Amino acid sequence: MSKTNFEQALAEQLADVNKEQPPERDLWPGIELALSNETLETSRVVTGSKMYLVAASVAMFALIGWLSVNQQAVSLTGDDLVASLSEQHLEQKNALLVRFQDQPSLTQNWQDQLTELDAAADVIKMALENEPNNMALLKMLQSVHQQQINLIERVHSPRWQQMSHI
Repeated sequence: MSKTNFEQALAEQLADVNKEQPPERDLWPGIELALSNETLETSRVVTGSKMYLVAASVAMFALIGWLSVNQQAVSLTGDDLVASLSEQHLEQKNALLVRFQDQPSLTQNWQDQLTELDAAADVIKMALENEPNNMALLKMLQSVHQQQINLIERVHSPRWQQMSHI
């Protein structure tokens, strides 16, 4: 194929790409259903299973806030903060694992992923031993902990709930 033939064929194909193609079926019923479900989801109040997560988050932020306000009265070092955050996360993670122990998981390798996240948290904790007040490392540790909680919840939530979040 010569260069001009190739360029002409390419130009024709690009012109075809820019043409509008109508959908094969009416998409509005599906869009309306998704929007109405999204509206229902956003208007719901946090209930039962997620209430403890909210309470744990509020308690953690309250602890961090209280410690920052009362820094002179209580000298909590970075090591103590890391230990406190790790202990709180472990309690929360174990509570979730107990709660979901009788429910089937949606994937088989989720425990491997949980182990990998544990290893990442251990590496961050080792780095925090050298820099116990490094806020970036503390945020990374908190992020890894939250990823573990999210993983446990996602692999044990019913498929219909997962599809509604897509």
